[in-house]
Amino acid sequence: MIELGLSRIVRLLQQTPLTWKAIHIAGTNGKGSISAYLSHLLSAGGVRCGRFTSPHLIDRWDCITIGEKVVQESLFRQIEARVKLRDQTLGIGASEFELLTATAFEIFNHERVDIGVVEVGMGGRLDATNILTDVLVSVIAKIGLDHQSLLGDTIEQITKEKAGILKPGVPCVIDGTNSPAVIRTIEDRVKELKIDAVYTRPDAPDHHSPSLSQLFATLDLQPHQRANMTCAVSALKVALHRFRPEIDVDALVPQLSKVEWPGRLQNLVLKPLAAREEPVLLDGAHNTQSAEVLGEYVDRKLRPQGNVTWVIAASRGKDIESLFHSIIKAGDRVAITAFGLVDGMPWVKANDPEEVASCVQSIPGIGPVQTFGDDIPAAINWACEEASGGPLVIAGSLYLASDVLRLLREAKKITINYDNE
Repeated sequence: MIELGLSRIVRLLQQTPLTWKAIHIAGTNGKGSISAYLSHLLSAGGVRCGRFTSPHLIDRWDCITIGEKVVQESLFRQIEARVKLRDQTLGIGASEFELLTATAFEIFNHERVDIGVVEVGMGGRLDATNILTDVLVSVIAKIGLDHQSLLGDTIEQITKEKAGILKPGVPCVIDGTNSPAVIRTIEDRVKELKIDAVYTRPDAPDHHSPSLSQLFATLDLQPHQRANMTCAVSALKVALHRFRPEIDVDALVPQLSKVEWPGRLQNLVLKPLAAREEPVLLDGAHNTQSAEVLGEYVDRKLRPQGNVTWVIAASRGKDIESLFHSIIKAGDRVAITAFGLVDGMPWVKANDPEEVASCVQSIPGIGPVQTFGDDIPAAINWACEEASGGPLVIAGSLYLASDVLRLLREAKKITINYDNE
């Protein structure tokens, strides 16, 4: 169960003063990528950096990195046990995410990071991460409709919740490609707090560094990737101006070409999990906005090769019609499955594959649609056969992407062990 609020996290950390400064990032889409860009650039600039994003991808502790490396499992479990004992001793009753947030923040203390790049879990105003006080810059990425049952029914209500991370005296950077309704709502909050705000747009080269314009000219990037990079670079300039002004941000920008963000437009070879040589596209698109981005990429990059074969799953409570009808087209083939239990997030459940199938089958001219329950390998193998080397996309949920990466890791381990016998 998700219960937003700051009272429990305050009690969990009341005896643990945070020893590092923060960059705090909220939004519906893009905040994970912005976090990855920022931590990579900070590390490249010699700043000891921690990163906390959610949810985890494969292992529960891989949402915490120190200097671009996943925190050691032994350290994670040691500090997590300490936090859980405190929770029990004080009778706090903290949620799984609050326990994880406290663990991440204490690991940052333990590892003596200079700056912690922290992604909001949900919303902003009442999110556990909003306990942060020593913030260098607040960042708001692209905002769309998601988690309406908790954050509000309208884009303005959701924006108010996410803009709740803005604080007096702390400058902010806003993705200027947001809708006018989002920008107006944020501007109202900025004026109320009397804080400095930068609104970024990748199509306004005069407003960002020459090195970023040069990077855009050399890389084949999607519009949302350009927007996220622009936001990250602007945020870094604000943060380092307040913390380490001697660092030349423009000199670091070329490092962005080396950043990889698994589960987002990731090209992946499925062998030995499946008998397919050609790479597939793995993407955690899970709401209307991220599905539109995925759809544009698929239409531009994959559809010229022929009809697309899909492996999809969705979380319960998602608007599956708006999620899938915009990306799956006539003639496409679709395998529908369900992801498994999510470690540390017992409230997350997969949607019934039969319900998803009913939605997908209403797409005019749709090709074969097959359900596989929670048998992800069977869904993948059917899709590989149907695709016959043509375009294949796995999408609909970051939790599905996580399961696929986990299954692939296990398949590789088995193959290695077999080869060593």
